[in-house]
Amino acid sequence: MFDPVLLQTFLAVAETRSFTGAAAQLGLSQPTVSQQIRKLETASGRLLVARDTREVRLTDNGDAMAGFARTILAAHAAASSYFSGSATRGRIRFGAADDLATTQLPRILRHFRQQYPHISLELVVNQSGVLHRRLKAGQLDLIFIKQFPEATDPASTDVGTVVRTDEMVWMAQEKTLLEPDEPVPLVMYQSPSISRRLAIEALEAEGRTWRIGCNTREVNGVLTAVRAGLGLAVYPHTLIPEDLVKVSVRFALPTLGQVRFTLLSNPLAPAEPVAALTEAIMARSLV
Repeated sequence: MFDPVLLQTFLAVAETRSFTGAAAQLGLSQPTVSQQIRKLETASGRLLVARDTREVRLTDNGDAMAGFARTILAAHAAASSYFSGSATRGRIRFGAADDLATTQLPRILRHFRQQYPHISLELVVNQSGVLHRRLKAGQLDLIFIKQFPEATDPASTDVGTVVRTDEMVWMAQEKTLLEPDEPVPLVMYQSPSISRRLAIEALEAEGRTWRIGCNTREVNGVLTAVRAGLGLAVYPHTLIPEDLVKVSVRFALPTLGQVRFTLLSNPLAPAEPVAALTEAIMARSLV
């Protein structure tokens, strides 16, 4: 009903309380501003701006129009942004390892949604091994997981897109103490777990004794237990939260090697949505 151009001019007058100021702000002549305000008043059938020799002020109807104008222009901007985005459509079933999902992945997915508003995203967060099995079963289209050394991890033989590599390290709460002759207390995913297997094999290879301080099924349980001082956990170095620390050197613990953060796709998945999400993750890799 109301021309957005007229509403924009009206808001400039409302903000500056001046036809001259509005004209300068919009790059228009003062007569053009006056003419557009009159057109808006005619369209609304109400007096919106009271003019005298001393000031320009909004009437009660002008105050109401200012609120409507901001809402209408915001809706126009949102619609323009939506329809100027990519026309790529479809659905993608995406799985992300839980420790990756707790870091910068939400920001990446938010940007992906803005760029590709017509792609429907189904998100599954779980351990890497579970996601790999679901991909093989055709239940997911793309997964973002951790891949460990081939001798330990069957998924490492699958060729994917490596986003980056990281070191697996021992992580603990800053005040955690570890007596040299005592078993190493471990906070671990429940078996089967690749990181659990890596930790136990590395300790036993050096003759270190260990005990399970806490078993958990997901990353929030690991972080909660470590923060409570229940033990040490194996974690990607760059994903360690700010309130926890690497303790590999402090406690002379064995090295655990590298991990690859990798994207694996289902060859039967829709190509365009998979390519779009892959590009979004690669362009803003978790560094």
